[in-house]
Amino acid sequence: MSQNPLRIALFADVQNIYYTCRQAHGRQFNYRALWQQISQRGKICHAYAYAIQRHDDKQIKFQDALKNLGFEVKLKPFIQRSDGSAKGDWDVGITIDIMETAPQVDVVILLSGDGDFAILLNHIRAKNPVKTEVFGVKSLTAHALMNACDIYHPIDDNLLQ
Repeated sequence: MSQNPLRIALFADVQNIYYTCRQAHGRQFNYRALWQQISQRGKICHAYAYAIQRHDDKQIKFQDALKNLGFEVKLKPFIQRSDGSAKGDWDVGITIDIMETAPQVDVVILLSGDGDFAILLNHIRAKNPVKTEVFGVKSLTAHALMNACDIYHPIDDNLLQ
């Protein structure tokens, strides 16, 4: 292995991780523990957290904590539809950022259980000499996504608070 540290890019699908951790474990994901774990393996060159903007104090404090760790927080407005459902999907934004970043790094790490990203991971691995890793709640992560990455990390006690 070369003397240069691994160049790592980190992409966090905040809504997916929040809801899956809450549903499966009744707890919150510990982004600080993740950051410490990953930064021991190399240099985090890019880190993006994709979230929905609701303008409440608790969310603002959480987003500030992510920024203090080193994430660039990307926000989309919360859209409440007339039928009561909500929209706040970052899949296309995450996809574009991963496709643009993959050629610049050695490892792409995605925090999500969303099976829609399986095609993306297969694509970037075919086009770039990059390793892919996924962190997700095992019982709520699509098998297609687990199979599309080089390493799958189930979220367990050491990444929960």
